[in-house]
Amino acid sequence: METVVLLSQQKPSDRIAVDLNLDELDATSAETKATYAEIKDYVLKEHGLKVSNLYISQVKRKCGLEVGENYNLAKSEDVRQPNCPEEKERAIVDALGHFGMM
Repeated sequence: METVVLLSQQKPSDRIAVDLNLDELDATSAETKATYAEIKDYVLKEHGLKVSNLYISQVKRKCGLEVGENYNLAKSEDVRQPNCPEEKERAIVDALGHFGMM
């Protein structure tokens, strides 16, 4: 038994043009978040302070913002973490406000 198939290449003639104005769309949650590196850079430029990821995450937790899970946990339970100084905390809160996260 033989089968003969006729293949044809047709191009669609019907097209729909859609214009999107991105200014009217709401920002996604990823677009409204700043990375830790962006926050560090902002604090360094505006306040002249160097802050660590630990300090940023402490301030974010204090403000009730979402913080990712820490997979780099200490093995012993007796480990003490330094607390963020007041001056650096104010600078981080300012950065969070600048990026629209608060």
